[in-house]
Amino acid sequence: MSLTPLPWLQVQVELEGSAELECDPPPGRIVIVGPGHTFLQLADAIDAAFARWDLAHLHAFELPDGRFVGLPDSGPPLGDAPRWLDHRAVEVLAAVGPGDRFGYTFDLTEGWRHACQVLEETVDPLSVFGERPDRPAIAFGWGWIPDQYGRTARED
Repeated sequence: MSLTPLPWLQVQVELEGSAELECDPPPGRIVIVGPGHTFLQLADAIDAAFARWDLAHLHAFELPDGRFVGLPDSGPPLGDAPRWLDHRAVEVLAAVGPGDRFGYTFDLTEGWRHACQVLEETVDPLSVFGERPDRPAIAFGWGWIPDQYGRTARED
């Protein structure tokens, strides 16, 4: 009896811009995500893929159904504030599937917005990497990546 491994999703992530910058055309990356991978791990992969080096910022995913995933609430919701799901506990494959679109924002103050789309075609990580990575992994990319603080030279 052979067990067939669960398919991995391909998530296309395009950087739309920030409060100060619109990316036109948007740079993008394809991230492969497997069973057991959490939204915290996906955030780490996206941040690495877009050359984020100051990681001391909050982030948030907005799922297709309007729920938010990030740091969990430390208390009861205030008014109409959304309840945040814990990014360490919510698995990507349990929350989204092929064809779904969702958002990711890095640095809630600067608002680095990313449009994410789960591609219809699943992938076998063995064919891409020769192994099954223990975290989401970048499989492809394109475009120019802006510095998260807009710096273009060392002196900036």
